[in-house]
Amino acid sequence: MVDEWLNSGEWLDSEDLSDFERDVARVLVSLGPGELATYGEVALEAGHPGAARAVGSFLSRAPTGVFPWWRVVAATGRLVSGAAQEQAELLRAEGVEVTGDRVRPMA
Repeated sequence: MVDEWLNSGEWLDSEDLSDFERDVARVLVSLGPGELATYGEVALEAGHPGAARAVGSFLSRAPTGVFPWWRVVAATGRLVSGAAQEQAELLRAEGVEVTGDRVRPMA
């Protein structure tokens, strides 16, 4: 159901999303399996340079399973604290190398 909603583009018209959130969501849904981005890269691509923390805040509030949050990591490659194990499992399933609490080759 979530995939159908995302693919339909209905979320673009959702009144629940601010313009910033809609911009970030567009970037998030463009990330394919195994494709990673940092919070800063998402913010920049969304047209909001310097809003990396706001991207993280949006992802922490977004309903589980709506946006591919696991494809977004810190600039150092560090996984989300508090959800690192789940994020690592999801990334490994997509073929991403995870060592400890970081993805590789980000360092």
